[in-house]
Amino acid sequence: MPHCHAARHTAAPAQDEAPVTTIKAEYIWIDGTEPTAKLRSKTKILVGAAATGVADLPIWGFDGSSTNQAEGHASDRVLKPVYVCPDPIRGGDDILVLCEVLNTDMTPHVSNTRAALAEVSERFAAQEPIFGIEQEYTFFKGARPLGFPEGGFPAAQGGYYCGVGSDEIFGRDVVEAHLENCLKAGLGISGINAEVMPGQWEFQVGPLAPLEVSDQLWIARWLLYRTAEDFDISATLDPKPVKGDWNGAGAHTNFSTKAMREGYDAIITACESLGEGSKPMDHVKNYGAGIDDRLTGLHETAPWNEYSYGVSDRGASVRIPWQVEKDGKGYIEDRRPNANVDPYTVTRLLVDTCCAALEKAGQV
Repeated sequence: MPHCHAARHTAAPAQDEAPVTTIKAEYIWIDGTEPTAKLRSKTKILVGAAATGVADLPIWGFDGSSTNQAEGHASDRVLKPVYVCPDPIRGGDDILVLCEVLNTDMTPHVSNTRAALAEVSERFAAQEPIFGIEQEYTFFKGARPLGFPEGGFPAAQGGYYCGVGSDEIFGRDVVEAHLENCLKAGLGISGINAEVMPGQWEFQVGPLAPLEVSDQLWIARWLLYRTAEDFDISATLDPKPVKGDWNGAGAHTNFSTKAMREGYDAIITACESLGEGSKPMDHVKNYGAGIDDRLTGLHETAPWNEYSYGVSDRGASVRIPWQVEKDGKGYIEDRRPNANVDPYTVTRLLVDTCCAALEKAGQV
């Protein structure tokens, strides 16, 4: 994680007084809105701070009754910093601070899904699970997807995916600004591309460990919304932003453990474990609201209520890339998670299910 040094913003000192060092820290957290949580943030001015990491940052409070995380008669909630990086929007030595939400007794709030992931990650840390998450999203200008003409629809999807040219690509200036902001923040962004529907794009985070990929995806989402603000454009993670013959928006989740990166038997064990007993529904019901609208069996998806896996099959629930079969080792891609999935939840479920099965099989 990039180090964040003391800011050099200075307040005007009185005569014979030393300059006062200040830093703007944007505290970011995930709220309690259901069925899909929202990001919230507010700015804390740290005076005389030497902020070099999470441990240097103070906890803070907020009104949980305004974020669906408390009732008015006992509304205080606590923000505990868990990840810090440079703030590319404000620049200088200002920082972004991702927080988890605690109750006033310092226990995790019910909306705090990070705490459960931390426990599972620690339990299976020896298996060295890592993730790469492909975050799809859709730009809107007003009430219409960016690139959709007023009072009608654009040409059918086909040429937009990884396209070029103003007749097929919409919002590239925002995408490039967002990419640059993520890189300046030191996030593990590994790529971007235009997606199948006009105004629809994707960025990838990882490969990183479960907590790191999830923390950084939340920060990258915040930067997406904040960057688009400056262009008077909104971004949505709606899994089916336009009904009809248009691709939905997902968060395909690539996953591997040390054993999977070393042998194909572990790949098959992981795929099989995701289809056992109640596991398919245990996962799908936590893979984002509106998943049945997106996982229809069409538009490169498997039906939400059926589980399958296959090599190079984008119509399967879980895809084994062809290169993985050829090499006899690698990773799997869970294609079911929605764009609006909670990364803390999807990584926890995959680690818990697959690592437990690999442990039982002695493939660690």
